[in-house]
Amino acid sequence: MYEYIRGKVDFISPEYIVIDNGGIGFQINAPNPFAYSKDIGKEVQVFTYHHVREDVMALYGFRSREEKTLFMKLLNVTGIGPKGALAILASGEPQQVVQAIENEDEAFLVKFPGVGKKTARQMILDLKGKLQNIVPDFFPNLFQPEEDGHSSDLDEALLALKALGYSDKEIQKVVPELKKEKLATDQYIKKALQKLLR
Repeated sequence: MYEYIRGKVDFISPEYIVIDNGGIGFQINAPNPFAYSKDIGKEVQVFTYHHVREDVMALYGFRSREEKTLFMKLLNVTGIGPKGALAILASGEPQQVVQAIENEDEAFLVKFPGVGKKTARQMILDLKGKLQNIVPDFFPNLFQPEEDGHSSDLDEALLALKALGYSDKEIQKVVPELKKEKLATDQYIKKALQKLLR
């Protein structure tokens, strides 16, 4: 519902921060509210997720889109709710969490509060190979930076194809062809779709 809220940090508690935006104080649950302690009175941009359940409505906020995306992916794992997902993000960098999932590092994942062996296995099962858009660096085959400087357009096109539901295997087939040309993101997508739909 809300992509982000920009405003001044008005208050910090152990569980949430309050962002003053146009005279309205938004209570936003954050992975580590004290990360904002240097920002009291300053304007910040917080990427938000609006969580709605029968008995609760809450805003969750993150420093980056990557954090927010990882939070949303974690919510899809059986056994992980908003509090558990926040705890995972509070304890480690998104990159570390993604790396642990990709490497099937259960020992690292069970260190998070509320994550037992069963939940760690479920995280690996549900999320392995599905986190490219959070940390593309861990997926060198699909997101190889190009020396000629057009990688960001190509990367964005590949992410769009993933969002459309194409598998890594399908996308991998068209990547070599796409790399031969220097195009804008939308043109890469168009060309890839032409090849994928043949």
